[in-house]
Amino acid sequence: MSQDKFTDFVMLVKRLRKECPWDREQTNDSIKAATIEEAYEVVEAIDHKNFEELKKELGDLLLHIVFHTVMAEENGHFNIDEVIQCISEKLIRRHPHVFGETSVNGSEEVKKNWERIKLSEGRNSILDGVPNSLPALQKAHRLQEKAAKVGFDWEKKEDVWKKVIEEINEMHEIEEQKKISYDESLQIKLENEIGDVFFALVNYARFLNINPENALRKTNEKFLRRFNYIEEKLKEDGKSIENSNLEEMDKFWNESKKIIKDN
Repeated sequence: MSQDKFTDFVMLVKRLRKECPWDREQTNDSIKAATIEEAYEVVEAIDHKNFEELKKELGDLLLHIVFHTVMAEENGHFNIDEVIQCISEKLIRRHPHVFGETSVNGSEEVKKNWERIKLSEGRNSILDGVPNSLPALQKAHRLQEKAAKVGFDWEKKEDVWKKVIEEINEMHEIEEQKKISYDESLQIKLENEIGDVFFALVNYARFLNINPENALRKTNEKFLRRFNYIEEKLKEDGKSIENSNLEEMDKFWNESKKIIKDN
């Protein structure tokens, strides 16, 4: 995008703020959920390798970036030039191997340097900067990645798998205790143990170079398509999902598995 086009786009958003009643009423807080939604729509377009849709979704995300900035400027906080200057300075500062004299030996060293530089910028912890609003699975992955960059990590993949099994056994043990004597504290313990199982599985996925958020998102999508297949087949038989039985649903589910494969 040329500078003129970008400037024209910023001016377009500023005009909307002045002349459109809905745009004028918005605040950074009121559109923050929509900003997250737009980011996920970008991810969905990437997952589907739909580049025409990706082009549109990136435009929607750019609109939110400019919209947030214009509102901040109206309140005297910062403007778009400062946003661009801030990210430009950060990129230069965190890439001394490109813009300075630092030598690196591969991308892993680049990532370690990145975390060290962030600490030198005033962060109190290597784990600072992981947003609380991230989905829990994704947050677990990022926390583990960051800790691993400074050496706090398992040495062998096999030990990580042993930890997964250990956590599953502990979860099952609490579940068995609940069967004998129900206690509210056991329900809390069970929740904690299930959380530990998820955390351990995320760790194992990391050792397999699998992003767990991506993996689960693909599985969710697969389940959605297969369940929709069940609904469509039942509809063809003149039935609804509500008045069918498990045997019928299982039949179409097994059919769907042959037709709808992993992405």
